[in-house]
Order: sequence, then C-alpha cells, then structure tokens
Amino acid sequence: MSQQHTTQASGQGMLERVFKLREHGTTARTEVIAGFTTFLTMVYIVFVNPQILGVAGMDTSAVFVTTCLIAAFGSIMMGLFANLPVALAPAMGLNAFFAFV
Repeated sequence: MSQQHTTQASGQGMLERVFKLREHGTTARTEVIAGFTTFLTMVYIVFVNPQILGVAGMDTSAVFVTTCLIAAFGSIMMGLFANLPVALAPAMGLNAFFAFV
C-alpha cells in the first residue's frame, strides 16, 4: 500500500506537489494566465509610486527599484509560505499622505 502511494506521489510534478493544483480545481495554465492578469493590474504601482514619492524629495530611481523588489518579495513569500494566490505591493494611500501632507 505504501509503495503504491509513493509511486503515485513521485509521478506528480513539483507544482502539483507544492500548490495542490488538482485539489484546488485549477491547472498550471490557468494560474499563469491569472498571474499575468494580476501583474497587468498591479504594474501601475511600479510607475506611480516613484512619481508620488519623488514629490517628497526621494530619488525616483531608488523608489522604482525598491517598489519592484518589495512587490516581488512579498508576492513570492505569500505564494510559497501561505500557499495563497495573492499578490502584494506597496500601498498607495500612505505614500500620498507622506508626500503631500
């Protein structure tokens, strides 16, 4: 019985083992399309955040790179450790408050 279970588990791909795609009723293709859609929805933050914080005197190039790194790091950690399809990026409300108040 355990040999059959081991054979079945080893026949699964890494994505299936880690993210349990079949159990969640999805496929790798669907998840890639969803990830691309989420990226297109959130990419404006990468360009708007440096513009707003540049008004406060911050270096826009440094803010651009930092925004990219933080969004990537947060989203990857959410996927790997929480196993949730949630993308994270810096919030836009506090940076406007910081720049204009």
